[in-house]
Amino acid sequence: MSVMSIQKIMSTRIVTVEMDDSLGVVKEIFDNTRFHHILVIDSDKLVGVISDRDLLKVISPNIGTAAETTRDSETLNKCAHQIMTRKLITLKPTSSIIKAIQIFNTENISCIPIINNKHQAVGIVSWRDILRTISHTEFIVN
Repeated sequence: MSVMSIQKIMSTRIVTVEMDDSLGVVKEIFDNTRFHHILVIDSDKLVGVISDRDLLKVISPNIGTAAETTRDSETLNKCAHQIMTRKLITLKPTSSIIKAIQIFNTENISCIPIINNKHQAVGIVSWRDILRTISHTEFIVN
């Protein structure tokens, strides 16, 4: 029995921002798409990840409300590199789904960027992708 590779389940629809893009840009992406993770690149190489939760931790909850102040809106001027996760755990497209499951079980992360040999992002896998795959796959229990 062969083990399925990440390439079979990874999402190749990824969203990237540059390190100096503002959190306003990041917020706009999260507000207008169904993505939960944005990959941060520098010279086409993956250097970080920002989750929607990362953004919510640093921006004021008053943004977009009548209570918004100048100080609140200034948080959107911060740069992506100021809030991104830099310690990345990545996999190659040929890595096994089992390896991804092991990572999700041992690390406190919600996505794994998939990179090529040039350290360029080619996809992303979330624990939701793993669950979706498991729910659509027949397992034989001994």
